[in-house]
Amino acid sequence: MDVESCNLSGNADAVEFCPHRPFRHVLAAATYTLQEQAGEEQQQQQDRVGTVSLFSVDAGAEDESRRLRLLHTVETAGVFDMKWSPSAPLLAQADAHGRLVLRRLEHEDGSDEGVVLTDVVAGNISSSMCLYVDWNQNADSLAVALSDGSLSVVPMREDRLEVSEQWTAHQYEVWTCYFDRARPHLLYSGSDDCSFGCWDLRESPSNAVFRNKKTHTMGVCCIAQNPLEENMLLTGSYDEFLRVWDMRSMMKPVDEKSLNLGGGVWRLKYHPNIPDIVLAACMHNGFAIVKAGAGDATIMETYCKHESLAYGADWQTSEAAEHNTDSSVIATCSFYDRLLRVWQPENLVNHPTS
Repeated sequence: MDVESCNLSGNADAVEFCPHRPFRHVLAAATYTLQEQAGEEQQQQQDRVGTVSLFSVDAGAEDESRRLRLLHTVETAGVFDMKWSPSAPLLAQADAHGRLVLRRLEHEDGSDEGVVLTDVVAGNISSSMCLYVDWNQNADSLAVALSDGSLSVVPMREDRLEVSEQWTAHQYEVWTCYFDRARPHLLYSGSDDCSFGCWDLRESPSNAVFRNKKTHTMGVCCIAQNPLEENMLLTGSYDEFLRVWDMRSMMKPVDEKSLNLGGGVWRLKYHPNIPDIVLAACMHNGFAIVKAGAGDATIMETYCKHESLAYGADWQTSEAAEHNTDSSVIATCSFYDRLLRVWQPENLVNHPTS
């Protein structure tokens, strides 16, 4: 069921609901736009510019104008990815200028209604572009995936961000990196070189625990871990398959099940309350809600009301959804049409929550 929609000022590529009280109504939406600029002697130069916009989302509001309201916008470099800290309303941004930026979500002037993002700290990570960012579960370290094939680990500090470790992990762009939620010394990565790997951060330089080059036939775009079953991992790829992995043999994980979603699988997000339900952004084929259990994966619902590349997707964490899956709320965005949509799935009614 559609709730509301709007157009952003640039090409939309990421959406992230804040998971922390009292900001669970706040949605961050990011853009990345390639801009032509006239340089010296009128030569055309390109710059990658972006925005991070905050919206208030209230899917149940009777007044339609209050269902999706723009609250605040920050102009920035082109944003490839962003993530909220697992412990505080702190938003990490990976951008096209090779920077990692942290901003804090705060109430504006003591108001419960207005919110703003305030700059905390920024760090130059690389001369290459920062494509993806992830927090470890302790929120004391971040990992950044880079366009030159490298991975960076950055200790969380509010006074400065400096790379503690950086190594060449892949041959081409690293599209995703993901801290193991139960074993924070393990960092997974996926790349345009079609490989899916794991790194032990207790080693320096980081050693590969495994590197799978055979399973994916195109680039690996995203990784997600089942919140209740730590040995179940999902990968998504340009080859259009979501894959379910059994990680009990860490040296040689087993590809248990694959499901063709009809488009490159760019993002995977587990439902905050239902451990086997996953939201997938499928690039040329819209969005899908998938039930991904041990040894099985099935499509429950698709959403194809975007006219362009399906990139950003997230679930809203809310008290209502914790007790009633019929209250689940989703935000999605698509790239060239700059469209942000908020909607509610139709097929999660009476599905048991965790």
